[in-house]
Amino acid sequence: MDPTRLCNELINTVRSFHGSGLSTGTSGNASVRSEAGFIITPTGVDYDDLQSESLVEMDLNGTVVNGALKPSSEWRFHRAIYTSRPETNAVVHVHSPYATGIACTRKGIPAFHYMIALAGGDCIRCAEYATFGTEALSDNALAALQDRKACLLANHGQIAVGGDLQEALTLAEAVENLAQQYWISTVFGEPELLDADEMRVNLEKFRHYGEQ
Repeated sequence: MDPTRLCNELINTVRSFHGSGLSTGTSGNASVRSEAGFIITPTGVDYDDLQSESLVEMDLNGTVVNGALKPSSEWRFHRAIYTSRPETNAVVHVHSPYATGIACTRKGIPAFHYMIALAGGDCIRCAEYATFGTEALSDNALAALQDRKACLLANHGQIAVGGDLQEALTLAEAVENLAQQYWISTVFGEPELLDADEMRVNLEKFRHYGEQ
């Protein structure tokens, strides 16, 4: 894909975080796969101030190949995802309120609703805690994302991946919505969970969800 178009899509994606309530300030980050490796947002730059030249391109060895600014502190798990998952072309990481609140309990989101299948399994796992920006966090995130498209990060936030930026962003919004619904359900007691057989049915149906 044209690098200019990729950069514009990436900037538009992170600028949408504030309006959708997915993140505040400069929290969160996003990236998109490129020919050299991936293009990622820089650390500590307000989304409204981002320009194409603000973005950072890195190869899959973790070396900056284009850009004058420092990449997001979370570049390690972006690189790990692209290296291990060739089907993934975009990664969105946000500190959305409900998903982050649940992540602070170090628990995932179980099969309280059939839409959990959107994330690729019968639950949305919570990765074990590790300090932000570390290789340990990268390893923990990869483990939680095994056979999944999204996960929570303990005491941190959430990650969503997709075939393109729109897919990853849409999934991040869905995870936040599910997290809010799950929280509401716990206010009235423990929700009734769908069993493994029912979730297998839902996962199969989601393989063709939205096809016309």
